[in-house]
Amino acid sequence: MQYLANAKPKGAAIPSGLQDLLLAVVNTCTALSDEVAQGALIGLLGSAGSGNVQGEVQQKLDIIANDQLIAGVKDCKALAGLASEEMELPLPVQGTGDYLLLFDPLDGSSNIDVNVSIGTIFSILKKQAPQAPLQTADFLLSGRHQVAAGYVVYGPQTTMALTLGDGVVMFTLNQATGEFVLIHDAVTIAHSTKEFAINMSNMRHWAEPVRRYVEECLAGTSGTRDKDFNMRWIASMVADVHRVLSRGGVFMYPWDQREPHKPGKLRLMYEANPMSFLVEQAGGASINGTKVIMDLQPTDLHERVSVMLGSKDEIDRLQQYHS
Repeated sequence: MQYLANAKPKGAAIPSGLQDLLLAVVNTCTALSDEVAQGALIGLLGSAGSGNVQGEVQQKLDIIANDQLIAGVKDCKALAGLASEEMELPLPVQGTGDYLLLFDPLDGSSNIDVNVSIGTIFSILKKQAPQAPLQTADFLLSGRHQVAAGYVVYGPQTTMALTLGDGVVMFTLNQATGEFVLIHDAVTIAHSTKEFAINMSNMRHWAEPVRRYVEECLAGTSGTRDKDFNMRWIASMVADVHRVLSRGGVFMYPWDQREPHKPGKLRLMYEANPMSFLVEQAGGASINGTKVIMDLQPTDLHERVSVMLGSKDEIDRLQQYHS
């Protein structure tokens, strides 16, 4: 990508090792985009008949995406190791660099068979002890340590959002050339919105602050908010967050009382941190209810978290209700 060679986030060129790693991720996602588009034509739909470390049923494309991402980046010399939502433990690689890659290979995979947008989410950290053998603890850094994060959404167009800590840029894949083309060089999220995304069928299970917020939105102009809201829900985080980055809004996947011992459903390292990085860099905000997600100190590679992100004024209101 020409962008990686020429961009100067925070006034400095992107390190060559980071460029190589990002390019390896992008090239793999380009190939995945083609396979997702063919779907049933090449026998990729349906369950794989296995479960992942999360105890979730894997789709065929979950496994294929995971394997292809590993194969696509493992020879990158800048990479010290990688971790995936689909694997219990991190995977050391032969590289001599100090970058760590975390990814959700195929977010929203329950939507594969019904042809709804799905995607790949990735996060890149710097290994704090480059010479030491790879350990799980190397990955357990707060979101503030991310040097890059992004996602690729496989929809009507294949689109990538990327941040290197100096704003958010967005690209669309040119299917004819196989290249990602820059379409937005400064993505911003409006501070106010009239749109929210949440699974309303779970309303009876939410904590009171979330229920209060949603009830006020539903009351529209007759309620305390004095404006009508629209509700959206795709059940694919990558697609829902892409909408927030594209036109504003709020996305919520909160804690609920059906599994009270779990702080949330989404994974901090593979989903919440990279998406929070993107949203913050676009001028939005992201919290788990009371705390800023990017400030959370992870204690487990597959830690779960409640997520509320998007337009800053609305997230501030949600945090105030939780307080």
